[in-house]
Amino acid sequence: MTFMQKLLGAAAGAALLAGAAQAEPGLIIDLGGKFDKSFNESAYTGAQRWKEETGNDYMETELQSEAQREQTMRRMAERGANPVVVLGFANASTLEKVAPDYPDTNFVIVDMVVDQPNVQSVVFSEHEGSYLVGVMAAKASETGTVSFVGGMDVPLIRKFACGYAQGAKDTNPDINVVANMTGTTPTAWNDPVKGGELTRAQISQGSDVVYAAAGGTGVGVLQTAADEGILAIGVDSNQNYLHPGSILTSMTKQVDKAVYDAFQSAAEGNFQTGLQVKDLASEGVGYAMDEHNADLVTEEMQQAVDEAAEKIKSGEIAVHDYTSDDSCPALSF
Repeated sequence: MTFMQKLLGAAAGAALLAGAAQAEPGLIIDLGGKFDKSFNESAYTGAQRWKEETGNDYMETELQSEAQREQTMRRMAERGANPVVVLGFANASTLEKVAPDYPDTNFVIVDMVVDQPNVQSVVFSEHEGSYLVGVMAAKASETGTVSFVGGMDVPLIRKFACGYAQGAKDTNPDINVVANMTGTTPTAWNDPVKGGELTRAQISQGSDVVYAAAGGTGVGVLQTAADEGILAIGVDSNQNYLHPGSILTSMTKQVDKAVYDAFQSAAEGNFQTGLQVKDLASEGVGYAMDEHNADLVTEEMQQAVDEAAEKIKSGEIAVHDYTSDDSCPALSF
């Protein structure tokens, strides 16, 4: 090999390495809208924080229909995004199919497990965080009835509802928990009108605290609760600010941190595939306290929630996970 051939080969290798180092991560926003003030927006916030703090950029696509899932994933991988972060359980079957076709691209799925060598699966212990807000709901309720509005009726959302009901009933065994799902199709994530209708129906059944785990639909739940003078509980993001004095707390889920960490670990060259479980002990889930709900939460209420949190972390309280056996001892659907 001549000196010039070696030089050209070295230059080509350096260019390939530089290209790999400069690969931009990608984010695929799920149905329900980027600014759903909940799950999707939390992911977007994490990506934006990474961009602002590092000065790096990322690719972004927002799904508009179910039919776009596979095409969008493939297009993002073919554009060179690495890793590609997809949001929501509904992407699992598509990612199972797509990931093997792009072995040199790492993928991240949030809220579901995909067992492929180039996939990082991030799941949260939503039942544990929901238990805590259930404790607070039971403490705050004056009628003895609290309620839950879910988005799409899937095991993941039942996991929220069951943890909530268990927390409420462990706090007050006589409490009544009413639960409704918005629908059985993806439109259930973005139907604030239906969310409001369900909330009013629950109020007519005596509910004075409602917990929404419904994406964009939850915005309607929170608005209706504020309009009707009852308390509400937000989800995923800290939603306390939306209706100060009306939102009792929010069950927080660090989706933003999951996205940020995926982007940053890839940038630093230490991205890891496999399963990551974000639970209460690792601060993956929790509940929100700030100036917007400080007047609603008494010291006694907060102490009860914090004591429950410590017992969950120590194993003294075992919160049932609906997805472990498709059962819900604390609630009938």
